[in-house]
Amino acid sequence: MIFKTEVRVRFSETDLAGCVYHGNYFVYFEVGRSRMYHELGHGYNEMRKEGIFLPVVEAHCEYEYPAQYDDVLEVCTKITEVGEKALRTEYEIYNKEGMLLVKGYCTQVCVDAERKARPFPDDMRKIFVEVVEK
Repeated sequence: MIFKTEVRVRFSETDLAGCVYHGNYFVYFEVGRSRMYHELGHGYNEMRKEGIFLPVVEAHCEYEYPAQYDDVLEVCTKITEVGEKALRTEYEIYNKEGMLLVKGYCTQVCVDAERKARPFPDDMRKIFVEVVEK
């Protein structure tokens, strides 16, 4: 299942050439990921209240074409792998014309309040697995 979120490029996110600074694509990935978790009923606030955290332990991005100031971008986010304690989320970012600008992925690990790896709660893992299968 693919979750879609729109973001508009702010001036502060661009470099001197007027293009999105490369590191800001990871911010857009986070926007998509956060929105996806919220739509799945396990937003970051809910996780934090349960003592569950999902730090990013690996991040990768491939740049195809630069976005510019004031572009409206579509961030497509999907969970592609779910393990006992980790998951992988993949991203594609398109401009309004449908051109692929960026693709990438992140791996997150489920940890407790002491930052020790732990299995996903059963209900959360079930939802994540169902999303992969759709």
